[in-house]
Amino acid sequence: MALLLGACSALPDKPVRAALYDFGPGALTSQPSTRLASLPPIALAHISTAGGALDNQAVLYRLGYDDAQQLRPYSQARWSMPPAQLLRQRLRDVLSRNRAVLNAGEGPALNRSVNQGVLPRVLQLDLEEFSHFFESPGSSVGLVRLRATLVEPTPTGEKLLAQRSVTVQRPAPSADAPGGVRALTAATDAAIDEIATWLQQVP
Repeated sequence: MALLLGACSALPDKPVRAALYDFGPGALTSQPSTRLASLPPIALAHISTAGGALDNQAVLYRLGYDDAQQLRPYSQARWSMPPAQLLRQRLRDVLSRNRAVLNAGEGPALNRSVNQGVLPRVLQLDLEEFSHFFESPGSSVGLVRLRATLVEPTPTGEKLLAQRSVTVQRPAPSADAPGGVRALTAATDAAIDEIATWLQQVP
């Protein structure tokens, strides 16, 4: 019996499953299905990244006070999908509140049908930074940096209409993965609001 108990105690612990995060449920009330869009339609391209760390589901952090150039993953936290996909989903939800949002490069006939026979403008985004940034051991923020480019499809190619860099940070309520996720969600929502306002100002 003693040998049996000793063997059981030597068994490895069950692996701990990483916590899975996203940006939350979004708006909890649906918009009227018969509501007419007040702004012209827009086509949303896939959000590009520099590759590598931002193309997976790791929740990343940086220690600004100790080698800020190193991206570190939280071992027990994961996004439900890569950050660029989460951001695109959230952006689409927000822009859809007052305009039709289409997928760039898909269904040209559909794109023309909702924009009086011409292809709508295309919004392109480059996600450059998406991390829980520690300014000190006790002070951290969710940091989002991206570049937005608005182009118009023409018979000879894309015409650049406007471009804007957006950098947003929001304080983290705690110095851990859950705090970083909350801060990054708030920073993402603020960045999206800034982009939505900017799109309305581009002639």
